Amino acid sequence: MPDDDPPADDDPIADGERTAGDGDPAPDCEATSDDALAENVGERFARLPRTRADRTVAGRVSRADVVEYFDERFGIPPETFDSYTFWEKGAGKIWVYAGEAPSPIEVESLGMLCLRTRQEHWKPTTDFVQRFGGRATECVIDLDEDGAARFVAGDDQELDWDGDWGYLIAAHTLAGEREPLGVGLYVYGELRSLIPKGRRRHL
Repeated sequence: MPDDDPPADDDPIADGERTAGDGDPAPDCEATSDDALAENVGERFARLPRTRADRTVAGRVSRADVVEYFDERFGIPPETFDSYTFWEKGAGKIWVYAGEAPSPIEVESLGMLCLRTRQEHWKPTTDFVQRFGGRATECVIDLDEDGAARFVAGDDQELDWDGDWGYLIAAHTLAGEREPLGVGLYVYGELRSLIPKGRRRHL
């Protein structure tokens, strides 16, 4: 799938959201220092290590980090990804793939771009949210019909929200089912739509 979301390196997110450096390694293992690890090769896919202690590339997150982020931030159950593998291509662009493949591998794409991690605040992609966001139970902001129409059109809107600031899943109930629309950024009482320009719709 195409790289659907532009980088968001300067998003003003309040303190409290997990960042790429947060969290400790499992108590029974010691994370390897980045100084002792190899450099990332940007033009190929490499499978994420199981844990930080298994890393061989400096700065690379682990599968455990990614699954924990989706669980802690959005409440997506870890078992959701039991049959999926996670890969990095480029600096912190994490892809999810429903299957196995040799690692490393040089191909144009492998599954779906799902997360950006080599920036201060981790950011899920629109494709990921639309595919897996239905399982989320946390940091989901429900929009009414007018709010949903404005969101998919790419408009920002002032909204009351008593949850965490930062990246949220915007959703709308349709035919009795909550449907994830995409990623929004909530700061200072405003929900900013991060729907990519080429996918915005005026309803």
